[in-house]
Amino acid sequence: MKRTNDGGARRIVVISTGGTIASRWQGTGYAADASGDDVLATAPLPEGVTVEVVDLFNVNSSRMTSAHQLALLRTVHETFADPGVDGIVVTHGTDTLEETAFLLDLHHADSRPVVLTGAQRPFGTGDGDGPGNLYDALQVAASVRDLGVLVVFDGRVHAARGTVKTQTLAADAFSDPSAERLGRVGFSRVDIERQPERPAPLPLPAAARTAAPGAADAVPLPRVDIITHHSDGDPFLLNAAVSAGARGIVLVATGAGNATPEIAAAVAEAVARGVLVAVTTRVPAGPLAEIYTGGGAVDLVAAGALLTGTLRAGQARIALLSTLLAEGTTAAGDPARGTALLRRLLEGPVRAEPVLATGHSRSASAVAARA
Repeated sequence: MKRTNDGGARRIVVISTGGTIASRWQGTGYAADASGDDVLATAPLPEGVTVEVVDLFNVNSSRMTSAHQLALLRTVHETFADPGVDGIVVTHGTDTLEETAFLLDLHHADSRPVVLTGAQRPFGTGDGDGPGNLYDALQVAASVRDLGVLVVFDGRVHAARGTVKTQTLAADAFSDPSAERLGRVGFSRVDIERQPERPAPLPLPAAARTAAPGAADAVPLPRVDIITHHSDGDPFLLNAAVSAGARGIVLVATGAGNATPEIAAAVAEAVARGVLVAVTTRVPAGPLAEIYTGGGAVDLVAAGALLTGTLRAGQARIALLSTLLAEGTTAAGDPARGTALLRRLLEGPVRAEPVLATGHSRSASAVAARA
């Protein structure tokens, strides 16, 4: 499907992957089954925009796999191989949107934007938020450059890094608990209020170059597990993950990154076996810090784990996955290089170049002049 409003001055490709924005009633509950064309037909187009749809796959986002995400990453790169494309919008379920957005952002070197959006209310409902979110995402995709991958939801523009789902059902579903929003969209305006900080982008991994959307689960990928510490927590699940073949583990610690001496010892054993371990926290906001011993972050770092800064579990896992997929960081490659790369992805963002200023996104000529 191709739709044009006012001559198509800006060409946007919508990649449809399913989620609530594409979900219809199945008799006992909702599931993704509406096509990208159906979803696009519910939303008006911003002035001066041409839209083309790619139906990549159609799944509830709780069923999203890393293989699906790599197929999407490949499709984004293939789409941008066409210099006539001005931006991409990805419609996606909200449950794992934060992971997909971060994966795309870690490998995004293009000045053109990728904007992820979705909905909290299903397709076709009278009070559905999908059409408005899609309209806003198209506005942003047609208006900005040099911001990396973005999340646009409920009139807010968020950087991919650090943005997580903070509301299970409310329309304002996403935020970065440790940082301010990137900007806002509404009343025909896209206002960018700050610049995102991003590490230098990674090249497209070989696993993405061979990923096929029709066979998403067939791509062999390294196992990366998430283990949560709690009162009475012990190393059993962490050790089980290592025994199951995990190449990376995210330890969701308490406080600023604390666990127990027994868990610290298990981390040291895992690292000695070549497993990458990253420590995040179950606290919603704030950085990790080496403050406590007795199994705290001091001991976990001494055991070889890396702290994730303000990244939380889902995105920390994506950083581990991207590290393991990077050429030269596999078990047959250079483990030290893998650790250095993971440290950079977790802790070393660099400030982006100057970005597009505030402006009216409905004006195609003004957009073109600013781009």
